[in-house]
Amino acid sequence: MKTKTIAAILSVAALCAHAELVVDVTGTGAEKISIAVEVGNGAYAQTLKRNLELSGVFAVQANGAVKVSGTPGVSVQATGRGKTVTQGAAGVADDKSARMAARAFSDKLVETYANQKGFALDKICFINRKGSDNADVCVCYPDGQDVRQVTGDSKAAVGPRWKNGDTIFYTGYRTGGPAVWEVNTATGERKLVWNFKGLTTGATMSPDGTKVALVSSMRGNPDLYVIDLATRRYRQLTNTRSASEGQPSWSPDGRQIVYVSDETRHPQLYVIDLNTLQKRRITSKGGQNVDPDWGKDGKITYITKRGGSCVAVIDPAVGEPSVRLVTDPGNWEHPSWARDARHVVAGSDKTLYLIDTMEGGDKPRRMFKAAGNWITPSWSK
Repeated sequence: MKTKTIAAILSVAALCAHAELVVDVTGTGAEKISIAVEVGNGAYAQTLKRNLELSGVFAVQANGAVKVSGTPGVSVQATGRGKTVTQGAAGVADDKSARMAARAFSDKLVETYANQKGFALDKICFINRKGSDNADVCVCYPDGQDVRQVTGDSKAAVGPRWKNGDTIFYTGYRTGGPAVWEVNTATGERKLVWNFKGLTTGATMSPDGTKVALVSSMRGNPDLYVIDLATRRYRQLTNTRSASEGQPSWSPDGRQIVYVSDETRHPQLYVIDLNTLQKRRITSKGGQNVDPDWGKDGKITYITKRGGSCVAVIDPAVGEPSVRLVTDPGNWEHPSWARDARHVVAGSDKTLYLIDTMEGGDKPRRMFKAAGNWITPSWSK
């Protein structure tokens, strides 16, 4: 296990298949705003209803406290609770453009009525694994529609993460060993970014867009590095000779990084300060703790193995006493925060689910039922 564990978690375990179903039902613990959607039954109406429900803010039903009416593409209004929200002429020339307009209006309603960031227009990237050596990067929206494949190499690929709103970093094997590539999801343009000696993986952009954290074994064991994009200089943050590091994620202020290390022989989460290089372990319970993603509200979501894999949330300033499990044990992997700091997307059993982390919130909702082996999602923010 010594030099393989964490690198294997990202480049091997992420490729593993799962085999258990999660029921798609809705909880009743969180208070919601009832909303009636009376704009026909086409792509706009269906997409609007779906995204309002996924937000966790609204319950779509007849005679709701808020009523949505009008003609998509001309004018749609939401009235109720002392507020009026209007969407003017929006292009709905086809079903795809109607869905985009509906997502935009859903986000506007969430922000107006709940003062909460909407996420309907934020894309999710993920891997569709077609075989042990065949996987492609794909993107879609949180409602599970408009799925699009953006690579087609017939090679292994893992760990996609957003560089910005259009471009994705991922670990690809086009040249043999694992290297970091980036692909523009709008144009399909792709390039090799980093290919150091040995393992190169886990690239993730800093909040200010000036640096990238990644894992490399250029000097032996897989260690954590930060690369300054302006100078192309890299800085080694860890040097744990008897262990492996992996899966870095930046704090919201860019001053710290959470990562996984197996220096105690079991993968655990650590936080390192970029100024002092002082590190501290923040998890201790569970057979392993992996896949961290640091949210904008300061909380970290991750996977903990406790009678099965669970999605959990931790306050890194408090540590283990703050841990809250937000799913039942199962085969969960790779949670990623939405911009609302409430929902995460995570994989389980070859598909993707939206998970409400609020206590009493919705049960996990399956994004789509299309055939495939959908793994390692990442939510754009």
